[in-house]
Amino acid sequence: MHLVSDALENYIAQHSSRENEVLAELSRETHLKIQMPQMVSGNLQGQFLTTLSSLIQPKRILEIGTFTGYSAICLAKGLTADGILYTLDINEELAPMCARYFEKAGLSRKIKHLTGDARQIIPTLNETFDLVFIDADKINYANYYNLVFDKVRTGGYIVADNVLWSGKVLDEKKDKDTLAIHQYNEMVANDKRVTNFILPLRDGL
Repeated sequence: MHLVSDALENYIAQHSSRENEVLAELSRETHLKIQMPQMVSGNLQGQFLTTLSSLIQPKRILEIGTFTGYSAICLAKGLTADGILYTLDINEELAPMCARYFEKAGLSRKIKHLTGDARQIIPTLNETFDLVFIDADKINYANYYNLVFDKVRTGGYIVADNVLWSGKVLDEKKDKDTLAIHQYNEMVANDKRVTNFILPLRDGL
């Protein structure tokens, strides 16, 4: 299910800033060589993440789910001069590709790429984050939220991707991933510590 029509998506793309050369190359290589390339953030979401990060000007960002590094590059563009982005992913095989593109983007010194189970890594991070981006296995969204919450500064941001899950959150019968996303959305909506909203951009943020 597309949230907007293909024609409208094309119109939006034509009237949005273009990808820079590094991100366009990364997107092409992801689609040519990597399984499930649709997981890459893409230009529209990438532009949003860069804009959000630039507005916040974070000193510390945590990303849960690196994939091939597209969103990490977009988020890292808004970091302060001494800022650091930690990005976590369980897939060690993609690490060399990520490192290559972080270098091409001139951001390798600002990005710390850690591989392993994020549920085990997050408690070891002795940092206070201005911005957290969750885009990993859907089953653990609630776990990631709870693990990072006390590490986010007051007034900070937690952004989660795929919260509309191609519209399947409306299905009466939900598979395990859809149910996990729905339960995550319910949990956040009922969390009185936060102000929250769903942005219907791409697959929902």
